[in-house]
Amino acid sequence: MKTITETVKSGKVLVSDGAWGTFLHEKGLAIGECPELWCVTHETDVLDIAQSYVNAGADMVESNSFGANRFKLSHWGLEPRCAEINRAAAEISRQAAGPKRHVIASIGPTGKILMMGDVTDEEIYDAFKKQAVALEEGGADACCIETMTALDEACLAIKAARDNTKLEIICTFTFDRTIDGLYRTMMGVSPQEFAKAAVEAGAHIIGTNCGSGMARMIEIVRELRAADATSPILVHANAGLPQNADGGGIVFPETPAMMAAMVPECVAAGANIIGGCCGTTPLHISAIVKAVRT
Repeated sequence: MKTITETVKSGKVLVSDGAWGTFLHEKGLAIGECPELWCVTHETDVLDIAQSYVNAGADMVESNSFGANRFKLSHWGLEPRCAEINRAAAEISRQAAGPKRHVIASIGPTGKILMMGDVTDEEIYDAFKKQAVALEEGGADACCIETMTALDEACLAIKAARDNTKLEIICTFTFDRTIDGLYRTMMGVSPQEFAKAAVEAGAHIIGTNCGSGMARMIEIVRELRAADATSPILVHANAGLPQNADGGGIVFPETPAMMAAMVPECVAAGANIIGGCCGTTPLHISAIVKAVRT
């Protein structure tokens, strides 16, 4: 199987998967429960989520490992099971993906802020190293270092994966639009600053996820492409900006048809891989697949 980078550089647009957290809660994950532990306690439910995106036509699936670093797992006393949980997460997604689709194992932030001094660079690096190595052992062929906001943490994650595995490395940041119409992370990082730092640290693919619907993602992609003319760009867009539901809770307003209608413009802006984040379902991914294929 070609790498993701090789495939997109040949001119093909690929489709990634959608949201995971929503599905886990629908299947019974309780508020305050560790989502990643389900990889060893509710394997069938986790597999069903990955399989649903494969059935929708996605070319790649993530893994239920977003918060499976030792810092996050320590909240539940699960730090000693870090490698076990990550291996299981990758194994489940590999089972769904089979040999012809990619597993882009999810690696999220640690929740630590380096500038605060409560953790060292070495500790962050080692945490990401342990997670990436276990994900590769479980069958992942790429990792998606996602929902990042700080350059120092993201670059350590990229370097840890690059130094210790053969995984193809994706890194995506989450940007919000300021009152001035600029896109910045909560740590003040611009798309241009992110693109430069991530590629220099060793990322093969850059991109953006969460925080925005497809329309705003198109604007972010344009900025990323202006900063980097050659690196593949991945987009995991929310199904619009979250809104309060009439009966309580949160809803995401963009339908599958609405998201799919913006795919051509997203590709024209420079995106090579398109998938979903919060609020997206297999129906959204199926609609994106159809838009990409036509």
